[in-house]
Amino acid sequence: MSEAFRGEFNQKVDAKARVLIPVAFRRVLQDGDPLAKETNRPRIVMVYGDARRKFVECYTMAEMALLEQKILLLPAGSPQRRILERNYITLSATIEVDEDGRIVLPPKVRDKLGLSADAIKATVEAVFAGTLNTFQIWTRDAFDEELAAREDEELALLEGGVDMLTLLQG
Repeated sequence: MSEAFRGEFNQKVDAKARVLIPVAFRRVLQDGDPLAKETNRPRIVMVYGDARRKFVECYTMAEMALLEQKILLLPAGSPQRRILERNYITLSATIEVDEDGRIVLPPKVRDKLGLSADAIKATVEAVFAGTLNTFQIWTRDAFDEELAAREDEELALLEGGVDMLTLLQG
């Protein structure tokens, strides 16, 4: 993997539901979309499925193509394939980054994040969280709540001062 989504960035969502994609993320999106070389406007696949999640998972076009190939390998009509198709294909949106590096959050994405028209007018902060081959978009409040909720669980894995890198051995 040459480029990865790395880091945490706070971005304001404006009254028109537009948000600026962090520059570092735009470079990865550009590299992950073959058409972007011609248009200079990379596309993103935003997955808002899976009601258990409080965030939207974002894929480059190339990364989504790899996921689609894995889904196609499953038997047609199987429960596994239906679940994956519904949550990663049906409950997703492909959007284009504009010339200023912004996207407009689609209505279903706004619904997923709990961004009503009133909330957007009140200036909402979105968190872009890199997760290597994808990135997540959260509201600031939901992101902070998730980090706090997971802290004890994650520290339990590292009891006694265990080095975090030992998690890779498994």
